[in-house]
Amino acid sequence: MRTYILRRLLQTIPLLVGISALTILLLQLAPGDFLTQMAENPSVSAETIEAMRRGFGLDQPWYVQYGRYVENVLLHLDFGQSFSRRQPVFDVLSEGLKNTLLLAGASAVVTWGLAIPLGMWAAVKQHSWVDRVLSFIAFVWLSIPEILSGLLFLMLAARTGWFPVGGMRSIDYDDLTPFGQVLDIAHHLVLPALVVGLIPLAGRMRQMRGNLLDVLRLDYVTTARSKGLDERVVIVKHALRNALNPMITLFGYTLGALVSGSFIAEIVFSWPGLGRITLDAILTQDQYLVMGSVLMASVVLVAGNLIADLLLVIADPRISYD
Repeated sequence: MRTYILRRLLQTIPLLVGISALTILLLQLAPGDFLTQMAENPSVSAETIEAMRRGFGLDQPWYVQYGRYVENVLLHLDFGQSFSRRQPVFDVLSEGLKNTLLLAGASAVVTWGLAIPLGMWAAVKQHSWVDRVLSFIAFVWLSIPEILSGLLFLMLAARTGWFPVGGMRSIDYDDLTPFGQVLDIAHHLVLPALVVGLIPLAGRMRQMRGNLLDVLRLDYVTTARSKGLDERVVIVKHALRNALNPMITLFGYTLGALVSGSFIAEIVFSWPGLGRITLDAILTQDQYLVMGSVLMASVVLVAGNLIADLLLVIADPRISYD
């Protein structure tokens, strides 16, 4: 197992190098750079712009800039300086990454906490009104774009006042008790988590329904029923575990989708995560901040896939990576 994990981690290095190379190439294809926008300010002299260009290394060809970037990351874990914020990229992204992971984690609870029981319920009640209603809801929700659902929830918050319209904390957050601060963040987290979590929920619920129906038709389940076991025992103890294996495999991909989906929700609900930082960095052409954001999102996706593989071993003793 240790050898497998080490091999997967080593395979991540060329993947991240390729992602970072593609990112800087796309940034170079865009017209101008961060200093081009600054040069439009008449109060900034051409000499100052040129000095900053040399200081940031933007006077060098893109492959030279990229080579230095990779060297600093691999040897010194230095992701460069943010042009617009005048801070190390890692310091800028660390707080945003925590907030994005908090949102993605809450969204994962919504997705998986509802998808598995609802999918089981639909499979057990196949062709009943319960199955039809859940199938209709899944079909409708799959047809709604995430940004539209975000705007609808935002309108709900504005009309009813049940939830905050945006942000992560209230104005009086610092005056609250520690428990009150947790409740305040959770209150702000409800709508963004629902927006991000409900989109993959529909697909995962249908997947769980199909998996369980396939397993319930297998011979060993029929044998368990013929022994007179209670139907609940047959489903939970015998069928559910095998039906969960494909869902565990999908966990890594879903985690990546939740992180990328969080970017849209962060912009709609003004959630201070990687999404807003990345958007601001792209608009200002803050090269190293964009690359750092993309790399962090990629690491989360790779980590999600690795966790899914390890969970699969725990769930199914027949699987081994030794």
